[in-house]
Amino acid sequence: MRKLTLLLLVFGLMGNLMAQFSLPQLPYAYNALEPVIDAQTMEIHHSKHHAAYVNNLNNAVKGTPAAEMSIDDINKNISKYSTAVRNNGGGHFNHSLFWSVLTAEKNTMPNAGLKKAIEKQFISIDSLKKLINAAAATRFGSGWAWLIVTPDNKLAVCSTPNQDNPLMDIAEIKGTPILGIDVWEHAYYLKYQNKRPDYLTAIWSVINWNEVSKRYDAAMPPKKSIWDQWPALNTFHGVMAGTFHPSEEGNLKPLKTRSAEMVTKAQALMVEAIPEDFSTPVIKDALTKLIAGSKELDTLVKKKSKDAILTQKLTALHDVFHEIVGLCKDNH
Repeated sequence: MRKLTLLLLVFGLMGNLMAQFSLPQLPYAYNALEPVIDAQTMEIHHSKHHAAYVNNLNNAVKGTPAAEMSIDDINKNISKYSTAVRNNGGGHFNHSLFWSVLTAEKNTMPNAGLKKAIEKQFISIDSLKKLINAAAATRFGSGWAWLIVTPDNKLAVCSTPNQDNPLMDIAEIKGTPILGIDVWEHAYYLKYQNKRPDYLTAIWSVINWNEVSKRYDAAMPPKKSIWDQWPALNTFHGVMAGTFHPSEEGNLKPLKTRSAEMVTKAQALMVEAIPEDFSTPVIKDALTKLIAGSKELDTLVKKKSKDAILTQKLTALHDVFHEIVGLCKDNH
C-alpha cells in the first residue's frame, strides 16, 4: 500500500511537471460581473472553454521545446507550430488577457498616459469604444476585437478570427494586445442570444481600465527623462544652478559673469524645437516669462544694481524655471 501511494505521488508530480500551462484563477467570483455577464456564462466560459484550451495546448506541446516556452513566445512565433498549438495557444493567451481586463469595480478610467494616447489617436474614449465595437460587431463568425500598441508605439484597433491575436507573427495587424473583447458566441449567447451589439454596449461597464493602463505602460518603451527629452532645458538648468546656488551663500560673482549667457540659453528654449510632450500653451507662457526675466536680470547686472535687487530677481527667475520643470513633469 505504501509503495502504491509513493508511485501515485511520483506520477502525480510527473503530471504536474508536464503540465506547462494551467488555467488561471479568476480575480473575482463567477457572479461578480452580473448583470453584464451572468454567472453561468462565466463559469462555463472559464471552467469549460478556457480549461479545454489549456488541456489541449499541453497535449499539443508535450515533449517538444514549446513545453518550456512562455505563452507569449509561442504566440509570437505561432507560424512554426501546428494548428492545434495555434488554436489552443491563442485561446489560452486570449482568455487569460480577457479575464484580467474585466472587473466588478465601478467607474475605472485609463491612467493619464493612456488617456492622453487615446485622445491623441482617437479624439476621445467614447470614439475609441465605437471603433472597437464596430470591429467586434463586423467580425464574421467567431473572433476577437483588440486595442493594441503597434511596433511604432501607437494605439490601434483591429480584430482577428477564431483564437488568433495581434501578437502572432501571422497576424494581419501586429502589436501588443492591451485590451481584448471576446466575440465568440459562448461569451454572450446565454444572456444576449444573437444580439452581439447589446453585449458589446454592456461590456464597457465592466472593463478594467486600471489593468489596461498597466498593460499599456508595460508595452511602451521607458520614457526618457525630462532633461534627455529637452536638452535645451537641461543646458539652461546648468546656468541656473551655477548662478542661483552660489547666490544662496551670498556669492553673486557667477551671476554677474553669466547673466548674458542665461539670456542666450533662455532664448534657445523657444528657438529650438520644444518636445511634443511639453509644447503646451501654459509651458510656452512660462517660457516667455523666463526669457523676459532673464533679460531684465541681465540689464540689472549691466547697470550694476545692488546685490539685494539682483538676488531678488534671480530668486524670482529660479521660481519660474521650476514652474516650467513642474509643468513638464505633469505632462511627462
